[in-house]
Amino acid sequence: MKYDLVCIGMALVDSIIRGFDPKPVSASGYLAESCTLNPGGEAVNEAVAASKLGLKTGILCALGSDAAGEIVLNELEKNGVDTSAVIRTGATPVTTMFVREDGTRKSITNQAHRLNFHPEKDHALFTDARAVMLGSLFRAPFDDPAVIHAVVSATKQAGQLVIADTKLPNFRILTLEDIRESLPLIDYITPNEDEARYFTGREEPEEMADVFLDHGVKGVIIKLGGRGCLLKNRNTVIRLPACPVRAVDATGAGDNFAAGLVSEILRGAGEKEALDFANACGAICTTAAGAGTALQSREQVLGFMRENEKNIPAEEKSPS
Repeated sequence: MKYDLVCIGMALVDSIIRGFDPKPVSASGYLAESCTLNPGGEAVNEAVAASKLGLKTGILCALGSDAAGEIVLNELEKNGVDTSAVIRTGATPVTTMFVREDGTRKSITNQAHRLNFHPEKDHALFTDARAVMLGSLFRAPFDDPAVIHAVVSATKQAGQLVIADTKLPNFRILTLEDIRESLPLIDYITPNEDEARYFTGREEPEEMADVFLDHGVKGVIIKLGGRGCLLKNRNTVIRLPACPVRAVDATGAGDNFAAGLVSEILRGAGEKEALDFANACGAICTTAAGAGTALQSREQVLGFMRENEKNIPAEEKSPS
């Protein structure tokens, strides 16, 4: 196989504003603690994290022939991601991200986020890999049921593991019913709690997972932020608490989580082990501004997990 993992999806630049003070200091001016530009987008974040974790990783995405596109391309190449399938067209999307003191955030998108490309037209770009990450369902290019089905059908014909992250829809609204024929071809779907609530109409994480399972998805992982995560399939329910960290910025935490999950599954880990590792990757990501800043290596994650394990009282440790 040419790759361990190919990530397909959105690439952009995050303009991250921390500590924004809504009180103006002049007729047209405001203050913030910091403003930074960071490469982002689900596919980019996942590819960079997976490469840092030791996977041979490629990416299939679209970038504009502009300065923002160069920022993203340089970040990918610096971190060892194969960019030979990157398409240069249009303008690179830029997201403005307002980050609160506790690390939570709100974002502003624009028409450039409708930038689309057609991964389904060349299966060879993503089928020569052990696994494929869709980053993310319900956002371009995976906001078209025909595109989704063509891609996941090709992956399963190639015998690949398929992990699908999700996002709330923006410019084109899809439901689970709209992509029902594709969902049974997905091995793991990884919504956060807000996304799972939106798509399922349920309030309890296990009930949310049941809706995805009833639509044919093989495994569901719901990311619960400060409450940890839940994995459910036909045979198993696993709940993990969040790793204790001082959160600075949650941008990209879910993408780092997904990369950690596939990293360990491809190494032969069981679901509990893979979920523990993914949980640690997501936690580490939140300790610095930007999706690709804090996570550095698999060894770092394993060390973080060992330290975290030491600090958990014996009565609170979950069984393996």
